[in-house]
Amino acid sequence: MKKFYKQLYFQVIIAIIAGILLGHFYPELGEKMKPVGDGFIKLVKMIIAPVIFITLTLGIAHMTDLKRVGRIAIKAMAYFLTFSTLALIIGLIVGNIVQPGAGLNIDPSTLTGDISEYQQKAHDSTVTGFIMNIIPQTLFSPLVGENILQVLLIAILMGVALVLTKEKSHKITNFLQDLSTPIFKIVHILMKLAPIGAFGAMAFTIGKYGISSVLNLIFLVGTFYITSILFVVLVLGVVTWYNGFNIFKLVIYLKEEILLVLGTSSSESALPGIMEKLEKAGCSKTVVGLVIPTGYSFNLDGTNIYMTLASLFIAQALNIHLSFEKQLILLLVAMLSSKGAAGVTGAGFITLAATLAVVPEIPIAGMTLILGIDKFMSECRALTNVIGNSVATIVVARWEKQLDKEQLHYCLNHPDKIESKLEV
Repeated sequence: MKKFYKQLYFQVIIAIIAGILLGHFYPELGEKMKPVGDGFIKLVKMIIAPVIFITLTLGIAHMTDLKRVGRIAIKAMAYFLTFSTLALIIGLIVGNIVQPGAGLNIDPSTLTGDISEYQQKAHDSTVTGFIMNIIPQTLFSPLVGENILQVLLIAILMGVALVLTKEKSHKITNFLQDLSTPIFKIVHILMKLAPIGAFGAMAFTIGKYGISSVLNLIFLVGTFYITSILFVVLVLGVVTWYNGFNIFKLVIYLKEEILLVLGTSSSESALPGIMEKLEKAGCSKTVVGLVIPTGYSFNLDGTNIYMTLASLFIAQALNIHLSFEKQLILLLVAMLSSKGAAGVTGAGFITLAATLAVVPEIPIAGMTLILGIDKFMSECRALTNVIGNSVATIVVARWEKQLDKEQLHYCLNHPDKIESKLEV
């Protein structure tokens, strides 16, 4: 077993602390660290499309029953719809009980701030925008882009085509199988840079916004974090218990990826590692390749809690009373906009803009109230999303009898031994 200071999770923790200290005591220098964090995230995004394409294509190509692929997709979407809707409802309930925006008494006419960027991007959250977003320009263009849904589409088509032409396409399947080895080796190499990326991202965040910027709206931030933690522990905890594994052990098993998300505020930075670890934990390649990327677009539990909670916060801060009927409309609109934003970068704040744009009772300019602290809530959104999708993958794999339960329990009970196998 490697010494603790050589473990990736320990290095990321030290990097996050160092970034916070630099940003706090030398804010100007901290802001200049932005390219370091952005550069690491770009490196990870560079490898996401090949990882998803190869994993899902091979997963389908190795199956003889295409009906099973459709069954996995249907079960995954049913799971996503159930728990993402539950997350929206929980955000709405907590917002009504805690009322984090009550008492601020802000005059809507005094709101200032530039949110035009988010208003423009909110168009992509419409149904039309979603349809245009999922269809690529060419068969291979998704492999050089950032749209996960487009990569999913061509990976499924390619996997199905390889199954239907199995006798003539075995060389292509073998090539993709061989290609997967160096692709995942690249993932391992990039993960060595994770502490540097986390340091740069955290130094910039604290340097630009400052810890003090959270204090003004600490109640909202705290409410969101506590609600998300309770969702993971209670709701997802019950799901994992019912399906025969422990939520806390899963979190420990994924600690490197979770800390990476915390440091970079990007769930995408952990996507390749999450996919590999869940496959190591006994989930079939097909389930992992289909559920994780799809969940990154359709199963955003943390984002959904944020959307309804933030909407109520803005309404309460502006002394706008929302009746039960109007809150129900808000919930329905949020359900649609959260799905429509699939594949849109920075979906959290953008889907909030899209939701408020369709709910005239709450002025969209009210988003300026939380613009300054959104960065601090994005970490929690991403963390909750990642944990929720990891749970979903294991559950769907169990439903489909494509889960090696002994391997899963071994990985969850001996995380350090499994991690050592993932080292370069």
